[in-house]
Amino acid sequence: MAKKKHYKLIAEIGWNFLGNLSLAKKMIMSAKKSGADYVKFQIWNPKNLKSGKWDFDGRRQIYNKAFLDKKKFQQLYNFSKKIKIECFASVFSENDLELYSNITKKIIKIPSHESYNFDLIKKSINIFKLVIISCGCMKETELKKLLKIVKNKKNVILMHCVSSYPLSEENCNFKKFKYLKRKFKHVGYSGHLNGINDAIYAISLGSILTEKHFTINRNLKGRDNKFAILPDEMLLLSKYSKTLENFERNKGLGLQRCELDIYKNYRGRWQK
Repeated sequence: MAKKKHYKLIAEIGWNFLGNLSLAKKMIMSAKKSGADYVKFQIWNPKNLKSGKWDFDGRRQIYNKAFLDKKKFQQLYNFSKKIKIECFASVFSENDLELYSNITKKIIKIPSHESYNFDLIKKSINIFKLVIISCGCMKETELKKLLKIVKNKKNVILMHCVSSYPLSEENCNFKKFKYLKRKFKHVGYSGHLNGINDAIYAISLGSILTEKHFTINRNLKGRDNKFAILPDEMLLLSKYSKTLENFERNKGLGLQRCELDIYKNYRGRWQK
């Protein structure tokens, strides 16, 4: 039986595929080949989007183009299943939750934008086998209330996250990650820093689930493509997580088999 991985990776594709399902499938395949354990998308309906600055900077047009209805997400979910990589999505409202839960009840993510939406969180916990919650963009009082809600919930992973796109090193705030580790057993990291240094540090601190935005071309339209990591960077993260797992293998306090040659033939050899 294969050894269960302690440190798993999410390739957050989100809406980087810009509504092109063929491109989305290429990204899924690339994430799989690069060692990701999961691919993640976003479920929302642009009809429910409030007015905002996205109306003037081109994002609404991208949202209209990139959104996933039930039929489209089902295609991506089935494709992921076929090539044996887990696929799930973030939801932003109870309407999204209803649509999504008709496709799968396995994994769901509550993004930082909705981490204060405790009704959505409670309903998700009751429906899904695993609920991943990003803890970015929260007041301290909201975070402490969330910790009370998820206390003793075995189907929840809390993700340290700073909701800034892209994120600067001085704002990564891993003290908050360590706080979450003290307060809750299952903690991961969702990072928006350019590159993979934040993810490497999070894994070294014990992040059991590490998420980075993922693309196959940073020249594609959309803000998220610009700071997403590329396949070679995801591969480096995968190799690092496997290396760390090897470092942590318990081989006991005594002699290992790999030491037998030195033990038998080299100990005391300069004492004639």
